[in-house]
Amino acid sequence: MDVASDLFRGVRARGSLFGSSTLSPPWALHFVDGAPLTLCTVLTGAGWIVPEGHPPEPLRAHDTIVVCGPTTFTFVDEPGSSAAPIDCGQHCATPEQGGTRHRLGWHDPGEEGPADSGATTLVVGAYPVRGEISRPLMDVLPVVLRVDAGDTGDPVLDHLASEVARDEPGQQVVLDRLLDWMLVCTLRTWLDRPGGHPPVWWTAQKDPVAGRALSLLHTDPAAPWTVGELALRTGVSRSTLAKRFSELLGEPPLTYLTRWRMTLAADLLVEQESSTVARVARAVGYTDPFAFSVAFKRLRGTSPSEFRRTADA
Repeated sequence: MDVASDLFRGVRARGSLFGSSTLSPPWALHFVDGAPLTLCTVLTGAGWIVPEGHPPEPLRAHDTIVVCGPTTFTFVDEPGSSAAPIDCGQHCATPEQGGTRHRLGWHDPGEEGPADSGATTLVVGAYPVRGEISRPLMDVLPVVLRVDAGDTGDPVLDHLASEVARDEPGQQVVLDRLLDWMLVCTLRTWLDRPGGHPPVWWTAQKDPVAGRALSLLHTDPAAPWTVGELALRTGVSRSTLAKRFSELLGEPPLTYLTRWRMTLAADLLVEQESSTVARVARAVGYTDPFAFSVAFKRLRGTSPSEFRRTADA
């Protein structure tokens, strides 16, 4: 397990909103839910994403834009479009209006498309983001990020376009997985963009020393790790590991491990309501529930039990 895989785990299209729109100008679809992450890509044609409080972004065929909530946005044929905005949210399934159709789910092969052969097809995936695991990822994302056509997401779009045009059993599962694939490809490309400023956890995982140590910690965070054991498994001295890890991540290996364990524990406390604090403590590597509670409160500012009560409120 690597750092990025762990952080991406909390951003998955389980029960996500999937929208497919086939549009003829003028149009203006206003996405009002402000989902934590909304992925927008155009299969054919072009348009503009207009995030609330931000400048318009062009969206051409196979470009991808991700909007981070709670910002809402509008998809228009051109800035200043004359179309009256149609609000699209979780329950939006607006019938045809003025040459514009918006559907949730898959394309109905029995419906006729717009007469305009140059119509624009927009695909939207709105993602819930669960728990604390993905917070380091969400914290580094801008309100709007884009990946232009020709990057690593294109093969996914070919599959996505094919699937949108079908109506078969199990399609929602297929679409969810394709959207996951699309989102991860988009985020990886954006994090690796030339001239970018990727977070330390992204660059450190590519380092032969710190990256190997990170992989070990994320693969088995509950193991009784010591700096000596990490150094042995990494193939360097203790001092080399400690120095390199701290240089790249800004903290020693075991400090990083404790913080990551508490992140995992925070999600377990919420997701596994029937688990005792002691059981959660063991799951993240603490045989002593008291020591776990002390560490959790030191980093989170509240006890595990209080954190669980507050999260459930």
